Amino acid sequence: MGVFEQQLLLLDGEFSLKIWPRNKNEHTPQGIDWDNIPEHIAIIMDGNGRWAQKKGMPRGIGHRAGLEALKAVVRCCDEIGVKYLTVYAFSTENWKRPQSEIGILMSLLKEYLKRELMELVANHVQIRVSGEIEQLPKDVYEDVLQACQKTKNNDGLVFNLALNYGGRSEIVKAVREIAQEVRNGEISVQEINEKIIEDHLYTASIPDPELLIRTSGEMRLSNFLLWQVAYSEIVVAEEYWPDFKEKSLLNAIEIYQNRERRFGGIMKVEE
Repeated sequence: MGVFEQQLLLLDGEFSLKIWPRNKNEHTPQGIDWDNIPEHIAIIMDGNGRWAQKKGMPRGIGHRAGLEALKAVVRCCDEIGVKYLTVYAFSTENWKRPQSEIGILMSLLKEYLKRELMELVANHVQIRVSGEIEQLPKDVYEDVLQACQKTKNNDGLVFNLALNYGGRSEIVKAVREIAQEVRNGEISVQEINEKIIEDHLYTASIPDPELLIRTSGEMRLSNFLLWQVAYSEIVVAEEYWPDFKEKSLLNAIEIYQNRERRFGGIMKVEE
């Protein structure tokens, strides 16, 4: 354990380091094919506020409960062999929410990075971010950068946080960068193809998600990974995000495994 980890441990006397077992056998739903786990799962974590309101509690309590659900899902993804997990943590549109709620969300993000970083490091999880994180509050921005730096060499689950992220703004960013390269004479207009566009997205080194999950029963993409989910299987879960736990994740994977992915083609017809 390095000096940084020792200092972090002292900051929180209740923190306990846990090495995840990575034991698929503890997850035993019927019908799961352990050889067909999606490489990349993306999640729109929706319904924290409504979960709390239904229980007569402030929305902030729902966001805290959602953080606990996120911890469980990250751990489960790592244990069952998911290689990439992207979660919609804060959108470019979320700035429209009341300042008090934005403050709670930012505080919870800082808390998560502080309390969970040692455990993520110990379990070889690599934290990445997608989005315009420079616009986050300075202290949050610095904590996010530190978490990415501390985990950059980890070779386990890639945990991609979409922070101040919007799918349209991501595509606009890519177009501007490519246009500048054309202007500089680095590439020609004729050379622009899908690969070049993908190389200018936040997810440049991450494969597209095979599975997109949205909680709370809503049937919207909400400006999330608009390019990347072109051929993702979409599973909408009725649970609000705080109620989405390991079993819910495995149920979504089972639904995914029972789909036929055709990528615009048709089923093979036997002659």
